[in-house]
Amino acid sequence: MWVLHRIDPAKVWTDARQANGWLLLLTIVFATLTFPVRAIRWRLMLRDQDGRPLPFAPLWHATTIGFMANNLLPARAGEVARGFIASRQLPVRFATALGSIGVERLFDALIMLGLMAVAIAMPSFPSHGWGGKSLSAIAATTAALFGVVLGIALFVANRPGPFLALVERVSRRLLPGRLADRIVRASDGIVEGLSVLKSPGRFAGVLGWSLVLWLKNAAAFAICFRAFGLGIPLEAALLLQGIIGFGVAIPSTAGYIGVFEAATVFTLQQYGVDSNLALAYALTYHLTTFIPITLLGFWSLSRLHLHMRDLSAAPPPEGEPA
Repeated sequence: MWVLHRIDPAKVWTDARQANGWLLLLTIVFATLTFPVRAIRWRLMLRDQDGRPLPFAPLWHATTIGFMANNLLPARAGEVARGFIASRQLPVRFATALGSIGVERLFDALIMLGLMAVAIAMPSFPSHGWGGKSLSAIAATTAALFGVVLGIALFVANRPGPFLALVERVSRRLLPGRLADRIVRASDGIVEGLSVLKSPGRFAGVLGWSLVLWLKNAAAFAICFRAFGLGIPLEAALLLQGIIGFGVAIPSTAGYIGVFEAATVFTLQQYGVDSNLALAYALTYHLTTFIPITLLGFWSLSRLHLHMRDLSAAPPPEGEPA
């Protein structure tokens, strides 16, 4: 892997050992506190069939189990596991839970892009070294793309009839009857998952909690800068989390191992950080923040009397597509 090019393992180990332990502990606290925020935000998005809020505890368990599964299973399987747990513990459909998670990802992308734009606008931004391409132009194009997707989601949420009719017409024309029936039922569940987009109050709440989430996450990266004595501006954390966020968005290895490190080393190198120190930072941050949510996920599994093999199978509820 290119991230290991010209890396001195002994130097990486030395840099990791010299990190400030108290600041690392604070980093872990800030990173772990993003997960309750995720559960609070998810509670704003999901509702029962009568439109009432759902209890927090099952959503918390689904959140911790989902992110634990992302750490241990490949291809972002935790997203499916999270929807699976929610559909088993709450009166929501599997497709509805997945639809709400998809909306979450849209909000995450737009907030991360906005915060990246702040970092890019700062005088400290290293405009050199981005392969001859303008990162600001890439971010603007990506933001426009996600804005279009959000616009489509808003239209579908407020006028689901045309969308559902199109899905049914295409499914019945191209697929066997039983599979078409499942697709139609799943699309109806997805529309239910978009319901938050129809409520200005809930929409604003999700937007606000998304901002809190990513500012708190950026604070964890910034505190870790100081733990390693990195002389780079705090706003670099906004750029770093965006590069990592989009890097790990593509299904890859369990726990994003390798992808996380490559994105971190690349970004820190643009700010003049030595590659050995950058890798020490990446490995230490990744490992120390990996452990708490993984343990919390196993604790939630035990509370629900489930096992990892249940998540590996994670079949959708009866009548919904596999």
